[in-house]
Amino acid sequence: MTTGEPEGMRMAEQGQVDPARSQVFGEVAELYDAARPGYADALVAEVLAYAALGGRAAVEVGAGTGKATLPFAALGTRLVCIEPDPRMAEVLRRNTEPYPGVRVHAGRFEEWQPDGRSFGLLLAAMSWHWVDQQRRWELAHAALAPGGAVALFWNPQGIRDPELHAALAEVDHRHGITDSPHKDLTSAYGEEAGNWAGLPGWPEDECRRDGRFTDLRSVRYRQQQHYDTDRYLGYLASLSRYRLLAPDRREQVLADTARVLDAHGGGIDMDLLSDLFLARAR
Repeated sequence: MTTGEPEGMRMAEQGQVDPARSQVFGEVAELYDAARPGYADALVAEVLAYAALGGRAAVEVGAGTGKATLPFAALGTRLVCIEPDPRMAEVLRRNTEPYPGVRVHAGRFEEWQPDGRSFGLLLAAMSWHWVDQQRRWELAHAALAPGGAVALFWNPQGIRDPELHAALAEVDHRHGITDSPHKDLTSAYGEEAGNWAGLPGWPEDECRRDGRFTDLRSVRYRQQQHYDTDRYLGYLASLSRYRLLAPDRREQVLADTARVLDAHGGGIDMDLLSDLFLARAR
């Protein structure tokens, strides 16, 4: 997605973001691929156990450069990966070359056609909020075989050091940045999946209201993540909030952020929270 992920999710859910924002990542597809964190092995195992594919294929919505695709493909999952940005899709094709069971479709999920195929799993990693809110559950249900699984997940991050958090907050305030990954301390995310400082967007209520899905579950995985200064700046530069800044302003905020990180040991320690939502088509 992303921005400082939950905040960007809220904006997309409330219709405050032009859909074109979801495709600014292609400007820096290689940087996105190198800088973005991956997903917990336990999350991948949980999804596959829940889906019980039995040889059926999966479809991935908004696959990006394959951060979520690769761990599933490595375990033998056959995937159709849908990615709206052709620049991201190009990197995705390269990254998935070792896996003949992966097919890449460049286009929007709303325009993609299953062509009579029924999938055992639909997954979306930090991309579901970009899908048309009025149609997404209908489209998901149409793509799935009876009993097929939906797996939606996000990687919010919380900073662990209050002193560093305060120093970075001063930089963000000075530059008008409101949704960076270091915006919140880890404590703001509570203890349960989807508890994101009161922000809307967690899909459980919407899915329950739709009525075509059952066996709803929410699971959280926690990992410690360290970024040195250069890697963290690359991560920030890959986010839509920073991509949309004028180049000179983006360079200035990144330079000021770098000075703070270097003054605090040359990096940042964060808690990476992989929050997973599961449901099953009736």
